[in-house]
Amino acid sequence: MTNEKVTTVPTTDDTTRLEADVAEASQPFRRLQEQMHRVIVGQQELLDGLIVGLLANGHLLIEGVPGLAKTTAIASLAKGIRTDFKRIQFTPDLLPADLIGTLIYRPSDGDFVVKTGPIFSNLILADEINRAPAKVQSALLEAMQERQVTIGDETHSLPEPFMVLATQNPIEQEGTYPLPEAQVDRFLMKLLVRYPDRAEERQILDRMAKTTTDIVIEAVVDPSDIARARALVDQIHVDDRIRDYVVNLVVATRDPAAAGLDFAELVEFGASPRATIALLLVAKARAFLAGRGYVVPQDVKDAAPDVLRHRLGLSYEAEAEEKTADDLVSALLDHVPVP
Repeated sequence: MTNEKVTTVPTTDDTTRLEADVAEASQPFRRLQEQMHRVIVGQQELLDGLIVGLLANGHLLIEGVPGLAKTTAIASLAKGIRTDFKRIQFTPDLLPADLIGTLIYRPSDGDFVVKTGPIFSNLILADEINRAPAKVQSALLEAMQERQVTIGDETHSLPEPFMVLATQNPIEQEGTYPLPEAQVDRFLMKLLVRYPDRAEERQILDRMAKTTTDIVIEAVVDPSDIARARALVDQIHVDDRIRDYVVNLVVATRDPAAAGLDFAELVEFGASPRATIALLLVAKARAFLAGRGYVVPQDVKDAAPDVLRHRLGLSYEAEAEEKTADDLVSALLDHVPVP
């Protein structure tokens, strides 16, 4: 077994043209990151994840303790894009109708009319999503998967682009509810926000310790830029050996023993086929953001923790041994041969 990385780079004329298109189309998203960094200090993995999620047309779950700029980062992303943006504060008394809308009786007509909720927007910040009860969290399922909402007996399509960016506090925090597995699986990635280092903390202090802020984020990305970028992401070349590598990683989470891994007793259930799709999409989006027209194995390895950490069900043995999903993903990446 070897983890030596061999990059298979296509050399066709079509791929050469694709690389030129990718280099051009990725520029607005690099400018978007620059705008976000005007407010956010450090947190490069978070900002990369936000852009990748946008490119891959997926929803994001962002977890971290309070005060780490999760909400600020998402708001900065929204300000840099010329689209509608709604923030929904999830609380224990929130109702599904507060999210998706409801039917309102209009006496003048003797009929009911639809009053749409804040879910009808392009970018949705679901702030502290795990502080609302399960019935509200479940109200997002249809919107996230089908990109539509049913109110009464009518189904309404959601606008494009549509993206849910949900923040949550660690479940150990008081007043939180674990998200249903069916909903968690619908998030393309789960991004973890960690504390800044000392140098970053000092930079945050110098920049933000004011009663008012004069930092302005310019809108540098249009919906047409997003549509064009996603079309190019779909065209990113993926070698068959890398496709097999993606499948091998996900299948190994379901039967670790058959894959020769020694943590089978730590896994309650493995990742779904949705994880396989997500892993390849995120790898392709990472290649696009790097200005490449092809995926390399490192794109998959970099994507794996964010794509798999929330899709692995850990057993009681894992909790007893204080093993996290990231620990298992790390062992998985070390064990499965890299093409």
